[in-house]
Amino acid sequence: MATRSFTTRFQGKSRILVNEVGLFAPFNPATEKPGRGVNFMALWDTGATNTVITQKVVDALGLQSTGFATVSHAQGKKVVETYFVNIMLPNGVGVPMLKVTKGELDGPDLLIGMDIIGAGDFAVTNYQNRTVFTFRVPSCHEIDFVKQPAQAPAAVQPGRNDPCFCGSGKKYKKCHGKS
Repeated sequence: MATRSFTTRFQGKSRILVNEVGLFAPFNPATEKPGRGVNFMALWDTGATNTVITQKVVDALGLQSTGFATVSHAQGKKVVETYFVNIMLPNGVGVPMLKVTKGELDGPDLLIGMDIIGAGDFAVTNYQNRTVFTFRVPSCHEIDFVKQPAQAPAAVQPGRNDPCFCGSGKKYKKCHGKS
């Protein structure tokens, strides 16, 4: 299976991870062409076991219920309808024939849970006060920040007009090269 990935960047620091995704009624990508897809905002939630859609998604795609499931949430347990959907994440990362549950969400119409997140690699950074999250499927290798070697300083003293070794994007003379 070919690795597919995407990265979502925010203007500053973000407390929620959201992006626009395409949703399609169920179809077999190997043998059928997709129907009309509809774009929705999706909230990525590592605390959710499964992916959830709202009634708005059900209506927009004309979905038919495939059964029922008991779900646990902050207010207890509830029996909800289940559906199958095809999801197109950014950059053409597809999730075919995913079983989802219907729920009530405050804001976005799709909550992406660990059923999708756990199928690949998911990372969030807040470098220089800017949130970036990235996802790839399938998983390629283990990410371990503890075992990752620290970036070694440059072996040679940079020239005054070279980029600073710290990664600030400034020239050395305007950053760590100040006297």
